[in-house]
Amino acid sequence: MAKHTLTGNIKRHRAFPSKVLGNRRDVLVYLPPGYSRFSRRRYPVLYLHDGQNVFDAATSFAGVEWGVDETAQRLIRQKAIEPLIIVAISNMGEERIHEYAPTPGVITPHDRPKKRSRGLAGMYGRFLTQELKPFIDRKYRTRPEAEFTGLGGSSLGGLATLAIGIIFSDTFRRLMVMSPSVWWDDFAIIQILGFVREKLPLKIWLDMGTGEPEWEQVRDLRAALVDCGWCHGVDLQYHEIPGAGHNEGAWAARVEPALRFLYPPR
Repeated sequence: MAKHTLTGNIKRHRAFPSKVLGNRRDVLVYLPPGYSRFSRRRYPVLYLHDGQNVFDAATSFAGVEWGVDETAQRLIRQKAIEPLIIVAISNMGEERIHEYAPTPGVITPHDRPKKRSRGLAGMYGRFLTQELKPFIDRKYRTRPEAEFTGLGGSSLGGLATLAIGIIFSDTFRRLMVMSPSVWWDDFAIIQILGFVREKLPLKIWLDMGTGEPEWEQVRDLRAALVDCGWCHGVDLQYHEIPGAGHNEGAWAARVEPALRFLYPPR
């Protein structure tokens, strides 16, 4: 088993309960350098899905973590990004496919039986906005306004990030969308964007590795965002990473540029 690799000031909230979803999960909270109980300074917040992969090699898939704590610690000390609080929300059970999918659909792995999702991303978004975020805002010195609050994830977590960002744009305004599962339910996320009548005030990081299956689909998502009014280099940053695969190591390598775009120094 891999050794624990937590870096910096990280608080753990074990088995955080949700009445909305009827389950529990661990939540880890990274506090930036300089965070002190004797200070009054408040910080923006980034919430990340699949929190077991975010900070710690001992809990992450295949022992490979994103290293968000190490990357944030270094960039904050270099004054390359604004100091921020990062909330890692674990999801290691069978509920993941239900909670991260914006619509019901079937996922068919090549080597396993079919699984059908109940499409509970809307309910998961309610858990975030009605239960977890209020707790974090009470417990820590956050800047609770939507303009200072971000959400991020990869794969189905990337899909959930964009869907929840659209549905709950009054809560989340900065989105880290890595390798999103654009294919889900016959490109449902692009159809959801089609219902957006006016551009939402979201700042979006979007990426995909060219070594990922059907990676070109993310270009259609980018085009849909541009059609809705997002502007490259302003409130949309899109990257295709040559040869990068669909794995934790690939996403870890993109944490730095994503943080630099979403949380530039003030």
